[in-house]
Amino acid sequence: MDPAQPANAVTELTRPIRRLLRRTAHDVVPTAAVAAAVDTQPGGAASVALDIPENDALLAYLQSAPGPVEIGRIELDSPALRAIREAGVALIVPLVSQGELIGTLNLGPRRSEQEYSSDDRRLLTNLAAHAAPAIRVAQLVHEQAREAATREGLEQEMRVATLIQQQFLPRELPALLHWQIAAYYGPARAVGGDFYDFIEMSDGRIGIAVGDVTDKGVPAALLMARTHSILRAEATRSDSPGVILARANELLVPEMPARMFVTCLFAILEPSTGRIILANAGHNLPYVRTDAGVIELRATGMPLGLLPGTVYEETEGVIEPGSNVLLYSDGLVEAHDPSREMYGFPRLREAMTVDDAGSELLDRLLNGLRVFTGPDWEQEDDITLVTLRRAAGVAERAAPDEAAPAGHVLTAFSIPGEEGNERTAMDLVAAAVGPLGLSPARLQRLKTAVSETAMNAIEYGSRGRAEIPVDVVVETTDDSIVVRISDRALSGAVPGDPEAPDIERKLAGEQKARGWGLFLIKSMVDSMAVTSDGSTQTVTLTMAREERSRG
Repeated sequence: MDPAQPANAVTELTRPIRRLLRRTAHDVVPTAAVAAAVDTQPGGAASVALDIPENDALLAYLQSAPGPVEIGRIELDSPALRAIREAGVALIVPLVSQGELIGTLNLGPRRSEQEYSSDDRRLLTNLAAHAAPAIRVAQLVHEQAREAATREGLEQEMRVATLIQQQFLPRELPALLHWQIAAYYGPARAVGGDFYDFIEMSDGRIGIAVGDVTDKGVPAALLMARTHSILRAEATRSDSPGVILARANELLVPEMPARMFVTCLFAILEPSTGRIILANAGHNLPYVRTDAGVIELRATGMPLGLLPGTVYEETEGVIEPGSNVLLYSDGLVEAHDPSREMYGFPRLREAMTVDDAGSELLDRLLNGLRVFTGPDWEQEDDITLVTLRRAAGVAERAAPDEAAPAGHVLTAFSIPGEEGNERTAMDLVAAAVGPLGLSPARLQRLKTAVSETAMNAIEYGSRGRAEIPVDVVVETTDDSIVVRISDRALSGAVPGDPEAPDIERKLAGEQKARGWGLFLIKSMVDSMAVTSDGSTQTVTLTMAREERSRG
């Protein structure tokens, strides 16, 4: 190296290194391209970055070179070599770390116009041996920093998408007289593309939407939110599911991202009659379990957002008492077991033949899926399930017992005296008193008391026999809600005032083993009374509309 010009020599060596360190990870890819930072001295010209493609012969040549290489002595058919020569490089020093070429030091001709000496080459070889590991560490640190930033960005994206999705899923399910409704949503990842919704419509009808947006993450969540908003807006303008989907499609087509669309089913249910009208935009067909078997409600149409001017046909039916309806996304039927067999529609159809209500049906379907897929299953797609069951054997009573104190009757019905119908009684009472504005805590207490009382009536009055019904009357006065639950008193015993349970006294035999249920019931409401006329036993529950002190 020319001792008369040390500063320039240092510049020639260090500027390329700084240039390499400033490059981003995608500029220096060891297996695809190696950056060649060229300092064309004299004159202090700016460094020029060149890439050596993976399939270029120069890459393998430099990776196996024992030290600095004079460009003029290389004889290769190499586009990269020609570009480096044109850039004025005279000497190339390979930077090799762990057998991998991670870059090069590129030097122009000596200002003294002399060739690089053996001392120069030894110095450059030593410099390369120290520089290569340092540069590799710098590259790895930079790559890790970029990966960490990417992960943080993805996590933030997931948080945003999750928040969007949570805001648009229903906070509570409709409480409909004589209906049991349950829903389940399980995303395959932090954020999914499925959605479901219940929309209040005129004349007590309920709009029900179930959909599936292609893709995942923020784009899917935003599209889901947009679709949700459109459907709700259009449901206020029309009572035709086909028209609602057609209008939603027209609004979504011009703004639909590439390779994305929405499958959606929209139904309108008339709870009082069980009449249901639905239209389908490429979604899975609903299953209905009836006394005659499992049927599909068929309607066809293209997914939303694909083609303008799409027409969606409608189908109409009646959900009879005792029938179940299942609306679902394809995450359930397209799940695979360890041998890659798909769960499939036939298996789901067979599972629907069992008469379960509400959450019991969902639990059975999900448990069956877990058994099918095995314990190590990794969920492949979002799973959304919505079930509607019209209560069986629930008969409206014409009037409450004439001996009951006068009050406005909200509802009066009878349920079969078999286990499980206590939930039906609870749901019907909750639906009847819903408009009265009880606080959530007081409503929950009333529901618990009704469920426990109905359970006792079924167990001790009807003895679990469906043909011996339990009667329920719900009344309201100016300041209270009164629920009367009557059974046929087959046990012949009328419970008295419940004694507060004492675990020590019960264990000592000083207190009856039973009695916890009655004590719980009394603690849930403002007052409880038990009466009997010899053939009918009635438990009367009274709950004040407003919180009041209880003695």
